[in-house]
Amino acid sequence: MDTLISRSPEETFAIGERWGQEAQRGWVIGLSGDLGTGKTQLVKGIARGLGSPARVHSPTFALLHEYGGGRWALFHLDLYRLNNRDEVIAAGLEEYLVNSSGITVVEWIERWLPESFTFHGLETEHRTPNIERRTPNSVTRLARIETLSETERRITYEDSRA
Repeated sequence: MDTLISRSPEETFAIGERWGQEAQRGWVIGLSGDLGTGKTQLVKGIARGLGSPARVHSPTFALLHEYGGGRWALFHLDLYRLNNRDEVIAAGLEEYLVNSSGITVVEWIERWLPESFTFHGLETEHRTPNIERRTPNSVTRLARIETLSETERRITYEDSRA
């Protein structure tokens, strides 16, 4: 498990850019953190690191945005409006989480993880007992973003394929 401290939105963007540069086809990057912690800013950096010229926006109301023009397609999911794995599956998003043809970045990843899963204080809130699907193994990098101050964020992450 690694920890980074970002002291500005630009630093968060730069961290994402590095992650995008090292990302490989099929990666799923799960992000967790409260509203306003910088999850979408990190995704903007990932898009830039992939070489995508796209303007990244939060897909909270659309659930999914697809961005091309880079090394790999970027699938940006936001599960905030969904409550559990069953709703993620019903929305047709499971394919992006277990068999991505590009890079998938998921905000509010805890809505997908098994209810017994914990990561550095992250406990999933949904109550779906069906955990036999490829999770969390389908997640390549899991990151928790925490607010330390108005400008500082702690980004704790772990890679499953390290």
